[in-house]
Amino acid sequence: MKSYICGIGTANPPHKVPQMQVADFMAAAHQLDEQGSRKLKALYRVSGIGQRYSVLQDFTRQNGDYTFFPNTHDLEPFPTVQQRMAVYRKHALDLSEQAVRNCLEQLSNAKLQDLTHLITVSCTGMYAPGLDIELVERLELNPCVQRTAVNFMGCYAAFNAIKLADAICKADPNARVMLVCTEICTIHFQKNSEQDHLVSNALFGDGAAAVLMQGQPCQEVSLELQSFHCDLAPAGKREMAWHIGDTGFEMTLSSYVPDLIKNGIKQLTDRLLQGLRTTVSEIKLFAIHPGGRRILEVIEQELGLTRDDNRFAYRVLHEFGNMSSATVLFVLKELMASLTTQEKDEPVLSFAFGPGLTLESMLLKVHYAEAKV
Repeated sequence: MKSYICGIGTANPPHKVPQMQVADFMAAAHQLDEQGSRKLKALYRVSGIGQRYSVLQDFTRQNGDYTFFPNTHDLEPFPTVQQRMAVYRKHALDLSEQAVRNCLEQLSNAKLQDLTHLITVSCTGMYAPGLDIELVERLELNPCVQRTAVNFMGCYAAFNAIKLADAICKADPNARVMLVCTEICTIHFQKNSEQDHLVSNALFGDGAAAVLMQGQPCQEVSLELQSFHCDLAPAGKREMAWHIGDTGFEMTLSSYVPDLIKNGIKQLTDRLLQGLRTTVSEIKLFAIHPGGRRILEVIEQELGLTRDDNRFAYRVLHEFGNMSSATVLFVLKELMASLTTQEKDEPVLSFAFGPGLTLESMLLKVHYAEAKV
């Protein structure tokens, strides 16, 4: 039995914010002096991010015109968890629907009524009845569609959803699984001026991605699932963390994370490819979660990749920033859109990373049911 990724759709909120405009907002919000502002803006300039998307207009406005944050010099009283979750609930459904429809409109024979399973993924908001039920109602899916929610796993969660969909498709060749990763990261800005928080504020944006998986390839290009491998680097469990605080979700993202990934990425890759008829040197296609520019660079150094090998990840990082679980799916979409019949049967190596420190890997293969005309 096999399973295939047949299509990937994406969506972003309407507010596109240049990276240096976010830096201006953050410098004002942290009430930094001239030296502190200069250091913060240097961090933003080297991030590899050109712009991000947010459900909030405040990042494009001046204090006095905010609609979410208080129009006070110190942004107090700071938004509560309840206020942030209200914003999440207001926007998550629309973004998810847009991503699903974007996915299906790329495929000639895919229909909403044929979906048998729905997997929703998020670490930036939760409520019940949840996003899964609201999607069933909004999309008018069969009310008997089987639903699963993957919550609070962070940037690598798409891999867990893909593994689940892979198992479903292999158990039932008639299954049609839609998985949807929806992350609204920008509502969780915290004023903490520690370096870890400054780094996380410099990276994250909002977006959603939807993937259709099934047991047969589609008429267009598909990605056949080959193998998975997951590993943990427990020494890094404090270096990347995601906690619920009194005023929102608090991200810890240490500058040591790239080094931890560098130390574990080769072993992870070797274990993934063990027993398969390929080596890293034979792989030409890569879909790596762009957790940050430095993470991409250390993977290149350790595995002998070039920046061009990583071009899809850099493009997504520059255009969207890090959207947590949805990001690697944006990268896979970019890769799929670039494929030609010359890449038929080529392996694709994919990675994602998150709290734990968790390192996820996946090997896929390009499949063409018929040649492009």
